[in-house]
Amino acid sequence: MGTSTLLFFLLTLTLGAAVGYGFFYLKGNKTQQNNRTTQNATILLERIEKVFKVVMAEGYFTEIFDYQDDKTVFYLFKNTKKALIIAKAKVLVGFDFGKMRFRIDEESQKMIIEFFPEPEVLSIDTDYKFYDIDHGIMNRFNSEDYTNLLTDAKTAMNDKALNGDLPRIANNQVQVMMYQLAASMNWQIELQLPEANQKQLAQLNTYESLNAEPQTLPAKQQEQPPL
Repeated sequence: MGTSTLLFFLLTLTLGAAVGYGFFYLKGNKTQQNNRTTQNATILLERIEKVFKVVMAEGYFTEIFDYQDDKTVFYLFKNTKKALIIAKAKVLVGFDFGKMRFRIDEESQKMIIEFFPEPEVLSIDTDYKFYDIDHGIMNRFNSEDYTNLLTDAKTAMNDKALNGDLPRIANNQVQVMMYQLAASMNWQIELQLPEANQKQLAQLNTYESLNAEPQTLPAKQQEQPPL
């Protein structure tokens, strides 16, 4: 094989490799472009506020919402859409001390509380899953329906938390914390609350006694010690 023939062979091989690489590169790039997903997020900071909120209790809830909406079409037949939603939430209950009114008597080392806020839901961390979504033929779900469903579920979680034991637990916790903190500094806490405020807090101090006394098994049911 002569020098010119070998040079021609090498040039042809190099050109073929370059063309092949370019072909597969363009094909792969085109595939990536076709499968590319674009996500844009815009985060806006509206405002920053100074708060004095303390979490005293947290509860975990699971609720099942069975939603059904019936719509009559042309006064002839009923068209129904359904959805089953399982909602889980972590609810934090505590106090906003920015709402508390008090004054300090340094001579007697007393903190006199003139108004104490009720426990409230400080935050709800929710997670939703939709099951068995059944669209009607002429009564389909839209974005507003989903928004309303999630809002209703969150409202139900909020009401369930406030009507349960979380406010009582939070109220008990905050009293223990405040009185222990005052005692450690040789201070005293004195409540001079309005009557309405006293009644509100008194309702949170009501607990049902627990009947959990251990029972002794009859003699014939007691286990015999091993020999």
